[in-house]
Amino acid sequence: MVRFIMTLALVVSLKTGYSQPLVPINKESRVTFRIKNAGIAVTGSFKGLEGKIDFDPGNPSPGTIDVSIDANTIDTDNETRDAHLRKERYFDVKNYPRIHFVSTRIIRGTKAGEFILSGKLTIKNVTKNLNFPFTIKPVSDGYLFTGDFRINRRDFGVGRSSTISKKLNVYLEVVARKL
Repeated sequence: MVRFIMTLALVVSLKTGYSQPLVPINKESRVTFRIKNAGIAVTGSFKGLEGKIDFDPGNPSPGTIDVSIDANTIDTDNETRDAHLRKERYFDVKNYPRIHFVSTRIIRGTKAGEFILSGKLTIKNVTKNLNFPFTIKPVSDGYLFTGDFRINRRDFGVGRSSTISKKLNVYLEVVARKL
């Protein structure tokens, strides 16, 4: 029954649109990552999600997403490593406290309920274009946005170590609700 109601809510929202801006809810959202260090998978997360999302699943093209996370909140479940990652060689949180993403385009994907998000990701004052698919699911007074992407950490000047993989996978589960 719950699944039916959620599906019905999505269908209604696709037809009627979602006219109110949304804000990401930090406590209910997850921004996590995975990278290999000396061949061993290391996972972690960030908190401090802030921003604004204007998105209508029935008309995604004029939508905008402008969000950021607090780089100082990096958590790999190892305080020594986290302190090291906050330093200048990696995230340099003293000079670059936020990691920022702003959309440039949102279009429908090829699968039902899928969208393609294009935008600019800024880490340490280096901005790169980024494209990735995401899906949405209605939740009370908003949506759950789910997606993932891969970046090359060296493109953003994050670390110089050759034992750490250049490829970093980022996973997003963002709950956004009406203002």
